[in-house]
Amino acid sequence: MAQCQIADPRLAELSGLVAVDDQLVAINDGGEQVSVFLLDAACRVVDVHTAAVDPYDPEDLAVAADGTVWLADTGDNNANRQTVALIALRPDGATSIYRLTYPDGPHDAEALLLAPDGTPYLVTKEILGASGVYRPAAALVDGGTVAMDKVAVVNLTFTGTAGGPVGQAGQLLVTGGAVARDGSAVALRTYTDAYVWALTGSDVPAALAAAPVRIPLPDSPQGEAISFAADNRTLVVASEGLPSDVTVVPLAAETVVAMTTPVVGAVPSLTDLTRSGLSPITNGLIAAAVATVVVWIGGKLRRSPADRRPADRRP
Repeated sequence: MAQCQIADPRLAELSGLVAVDDQLVAINDGGEQVSVFLLDAACRVVDVHTAAVDPYDPEDLAVAADGTVWLADTGDNNANRQTVALIALRPDGATSIYRLTYPDGPHDAEALLLAPDGTPYLVTKEILGASGVYRPAAALVDGGTVAMDKVAVVNLTFTGTAGGPVGQAGQLLVTGGAVARDGSAVALRTYTDAYVWALTGSDVPAALAAAPVRIPLPDSPQGEAISFAADNRTLVVASEGLPSDVTVVPLAAETVVAMTTPVVGAVPSLTDLTRSGLSPITNGLIAAAVATVVVWIGGKLRRSPADRRPADRRP
């Protein structure tokens, strides 16, 4: 069921989407600076937050419990980048860049999974359907580079679902990821299908080792965006191209049954990875943080071009 249509020309290459309450947080693929768009329930852009970073190829995003927006600057179509980056946009206006390296050479990655404990996972886009899952091997360092470990493989097969720009191969290519805000499930999508796994605690590799529930998605030109809706029991998906339908896709009944009760206090900000001693966060703080991100992005926090930092274009 189509919720609304995105028609703003600034989002012609929509690559990432997160539902927060009755609004959507979105990013475009490319651009000369990081831009995060806030959309209302009718898919109209109501605000834009820009950061003084020139990204290489942003592909996905996640919103942490404290309101920090995390962008995965991980696109690498030619597999020649020596580093990829996570870019953190914090509610206080600060911006951090965390560079990462793969243990087995460059990969193109379009999916970011932010586990409930704040651990980021990158899922690669592989033409043969065996997508690698990687996470930092050490605490992230602002402005520095940290190696990643390969912790899982997601094997996809042809499904017969139509859609996407590359024919049958699109059924194997992971183009986006999401974690339910209550921590109960994780999802990946291809150009044609969504895959959902129940999540216990923050053990994303263990979740991905189980058999997922596959959900065929509506035919779209180049579907890359996926999010759980505010109810955590529905998916929201969208595609590149204008106009782009934002479509609500109910989860299969067996998936809802399998989804676990959220773990209280298990959702710190990803900033906690930059220091030791993760502390529990109560359910009240989690609820407050969800409201924080809406207020922040809706608060018209913008920076002038004169404040821009050097480009993050390290190949």
